[in-house]
Amino acid sequence: MPKTANMHTCTAQEAALQADEQFRSVEASSSNAINTLEIKFYNKVDDKLLKFAVIISKTNGKWIFCKHKERDTYEFPGGHREKGESILSAAKRELSEETGAIDFAITPICAYSVKGYAKVNENADEKTYGMLYYADVYSFGEIHSEIEKIIIVDKLVDNWTYPLIQPCLLQEATNRGFL
Repeated sequence: MPKTANMHTCTAQEAALQADEQFRSVEASSSNAINTLEIKFYNKVDDKLLKFAVIISKTNGKWIFCKHKERDTYEFPGGHREKGESILSAAKRELSEETGAIDFAITPICAYSVKGYAKVNENADEKTYGMLYYADVYSFGEIHSEIEKIIIVDKLVDNWTYPLIQPCLLQEATNRGFL
């Protein structure tokens, strides 16, 4: 994995087979964090559990990151699934809304869960599930969302919006051969 700021630690905790779902567990912690997050990766989970999609994106071999209008940090495109929407449709919609992507190829990587207090969870005991995707973007239009701008860069950003989660997602995509 390309080097990022030393704000996180991702170490594999276990590899196991449970109820026909192979998963890998990662603990993410920061010197600034009170709690440790538990991030697990799955080949398959019940579709009803998937609440959001995150899309690791590139264009012409360069990383695409989004900057929200109300933050000074960067993140992968992504967001919550709307009622009645498939998780793939949510990923395509979020990628288009947040980056302006018009023409792209998108591929599922894996499902994952986050347990512990984070911006995505209301409390430390809550576990939320998302689907991780990879996208190659070939052309862009206008951005129609809460995103102020995108940046297209050769190297990973240092100021992540979710520094305990995003680098672990990136590592898992690398481990699975997508990057």
